[in-house]
Amino acid sequence: MDSYVVEFLDLPHGYRENDFRKALLQNMKAFILELGKDFTLVGEEYPIQVGSEDYRIDLLFFHRNLRCLVAVELKVGRFKPEYVSKMDFYLEGLDRQVKKSDENPSVGLILCASKNDEVVEYAMSRTMSPMMVSEYQLQLPDKSVLQRKLQEFASLPAISE
Repeated sequence: MDSYVVEFLDLPHGYRENDFRKALLQNMKAFILELGKDFTLVGEEYPIQVGSEDYRIDLLFFHRNLRCLVAVELKVGRFKPEYVSKMDFYLEGLDRQVKKSDENPSVGLILCASKNDEVVEYAMSRTMSPMMVSEYQLQLPDKSVLQRKLQEFASLPAISE
C-alpha cells in the first residue's frame, strides 16, 4: 500500500513525531487494521544497542504470516534519503540481535507525511534491505474529490485477459 489514512488520530496542527507515535499507540487497533491483518505489536521505542550506543525504533511489530519483524519509523515531514540508511541500520540490528533463527529477515516501513517518488527510488536503488516508504494522510480527501476519482475510475474501459 502506498498511502495510509490515519484521520482517526485527530492530531493537532504542528504535531511532532512523538505525538504521532503516542496517538498511534492509543489508537493501535485502528492503525493495525489500516496496515493489515496478522500484525502484533512487539514494542514502542524499541531499544537496539550497537557499539555501546543506544538507538530506538519507533514501533516494532511481528507479522505472523510473513514470520518476520517489521520496524516502523514515523516521520512528520517529507521523506529524506537518509531515512533509508537509518532503516538499513535498524534492520541489521534486529536481524543480528532480535530475530530468531526460524524467522525471516526483518522488514522496514518508513511512514512519512509526504514523499517524492523519484527521490524514494534514488534513495532505495542500492539498498538490499526489504523496506518500503509510504505516506500517511491525516484525513480522507474531500468527498467531491473522491466522487470525481470514482467516476474517472468507473469510466475506464475494462481490461480483458
